[in-house]
Amino acid sequence: MGLPVVLVHGLRTSRTMWRAQVEALERAGRTALAVDLPGHGARVDEPFTFDGAVETVRAAVDDVGGRALVVGLSLGGYVGIAHAARHPEQVAGLVAASCSTRPLPLLVGGWALAARGIGRLPDHGEGLNAFMARRFLPAQGALDVGAGGFALMVTRDVLREVTTATPLDDLARVDAPVWLVNGRFDHFRGDERAFLRACRHGRLVVVPGATHMVSLVAPERFTRVVLEALDDVDRAEPVAVAPGGDARRAGVDRAAPAR
Repeated sequence: MGLPVVLVHGLRTSRTMWRAQVEALERAGRTALAVDLPGHGARVDEPFTFDGAVETVRAAVDDVGGRALVVGLSLGGYVGIAHAARHPEQVAGLVAASCSTRPLPLLVGGWALAARGIGRLPDHGEGLNAFMARRFLPAQGALDVGAGGFALMVTRDVLREVTTATPLDDLARVDAPVWLVNGRFDHFRGDERAFLRACRHGRLVVVPGATHMVSLVAPERFTRVVLEALDDVDRAEPVAVAPGGDARRAGVDRAAPAR
């Protein structure tokens, strides 16, 4: 079956944003697990911490066999980078999408100011969030991202916590291959060259016509990047011989080839 995939969503969304990718990966014979971070989706009542988010990814990789390709978008990308630095034994490869901007306090402070204004709306921004999804996402993408609900009250905690992230330092510690994936019109790609330079084994993919939510705006193109990354890490993963002679690849069972 090859390496499994763990998918990590962005701010205010949930695991349902990955429906298209999960379906495509399962059709390709892969195990795909999309998770909810603390404060989001089915865990909306839990407090968000960056450490708790990284722990969510660690536990998810354990659940799928102990080693995986990790795919994260926006907040999920920052979490995926930190997880890869802290738990290198779990990460065969990393796709970090829409997160090529350093979370500097001044920049994050501007986002926090805007979030406070939206949070003061009578519906805490629910209507605005739904409008933005309908306006800027394909119909199926809007359905998928909205299916798990929007975590409207988590933004302040996330923005506070994300200032503790050190993505450039973390990328420099990651020995696994890293794919940085950004939409051509993503406002989070301002530091992508610095992010690429920080990677030991990095590749940059810019998706034409796509915006920040690249996996929803261009689902087929994004999924193709993930499948190509899987092919690459499958070829690179060391094969160990388990007791009985079965071939096992980095903790994921793989049948020995017929002779």
